[in-house]
Amino acid sequence: MTVDVLARPTRADRQARVAVAVLFLTNGALFANLLPRYPQIKADLGIGNAAYGLAVAAFPTGAIAAGLAAGVLVRRLGSARVAVAGTLLTGAGALAAGLADSVAAFAAALFLAGAMDAITDVAQNAHGLRVQRRYGRSIINSLHAIWSVGAVTGGAMAAGAIALDLSRGQHLLVSGVLFGIAACVALRYCLPGPDTEPAAQEDDTPGRDAPHDRNGTAPRRTAYVLAALVLIATAGTLVEDAGNSWAALYLSDSLRASATLAASGFIALVGAQFVGRLIGDRLVDRFGQRQVARAGGLIAAAGMGLALAVPTVPGTVLGFAAAGFGVATLVPAAMHEADELPGLKPGSGLTIVSWLMRLGFLLSPPVVGLVADEAGLRAGLLVVPLAGLLVLLLAGVLQPRRT
Repeated sequence: MTVDVLARPTRADRQARVAVAVLFLTNGALFANLLPRYPQIKADLGIGNAAYGLAVAAFPTGAIAAGLAAGVLVRRLGSARVAVAGTLLTGAGALAAGLADSVAAFAAALFLAGAMDAITDVAQNAHGLRVQRRYGRSIINSLHAIWSVGAVTGGAMAAGAIALDLSRGQHLLVSGVLFGIAACVALRYCLPGPDTEPAAQEDDTPGRDAPHDRNGTAPRRTAYVLAALVLIATAGTLVEDAGNSWAALYLSDSLRASATLAASGFIALVGAQFVGRLIGDRLVDRFGQRQVARAGGLIAAAGMGLALAVPTVPGTVLGFAAAGFGVATLVPAAMHEADELPGLKPGSGLTIVSWLMRLGFLLSPPVVGLVADEAGLRAGLLVVPLAGLLVLLLAGVLQPRRT
């Protein structure tokens, strides 16, 4: 990717940062508007749990099916345009899912929304990293924090729409149009021009020539680093999924917490992750991504490991909070490093990491469920401290502090 670092960001660069932040916010908000409507859709379609589960799985399936196309689209059309187009189509898919009158239509709409969400995710991160290079310091974690704000905003909008007794069509049309307009306005202020320039592709630096090493050492090194980055990103998503899918169930069933208190595990994880991303850029600039990731892996492993070793409700809530804080910067870090790998076409590393990360996110719930059925959910949640230990082992591929 083009390395276009400036001494100080210009007014256009600052506007581009706000614009890409809007893209992250809209991406987080669009699908979050649909999620609280799932119970109504399930009831209206009159489908059982098995059919519902298969239909909902169409979203990650669509993301995996289309994810690898993102790099090609970014190179041909530009990251900002692809992100905005993906945002508009994600909103259309969410609206279609809300209006679906059959299981097949519901699944097809979710497949479209998932495919467009995956493409949007790669494109907005690519543009965010381009803006970051203009700044010459880390800003990507703050953009992911804005995504979390968007997700909370979308969920709150859905709750308000349900309370006001708005139909799904009215609600999702309003959210789609609102965030679609926001994305189109943001496009005007994104960085102009292509994401790559000829000068970047003809660079004579050793790092750029290294992939053509006759002995194949550099390509093998690139492949190893890319694999490690995929595992680091997947470790982050595994911890997120533990909070999404299992925190409330573990607290309520295994630890006999009330329904209200059981929800605090997920809230603690997401809240701590948000805080970690808010301060993540400053930590990365001061200590380097490698040390931040190692410290985060240790916090996640120790915090959740202690919570599982001595199971109590307060300790488990704190354990999920430690896990969320610990993995806050992992996915942004892996995406940044992948986007800078030599020997790959622009956008390819970012696309591969995003695609395989989503594959891991799809596979993790059934794996944890199988372990839980055999040995209990407490054993299944060992995936969280193990993910932290994995980060400790692999964080050496990330950048150290700049001297």
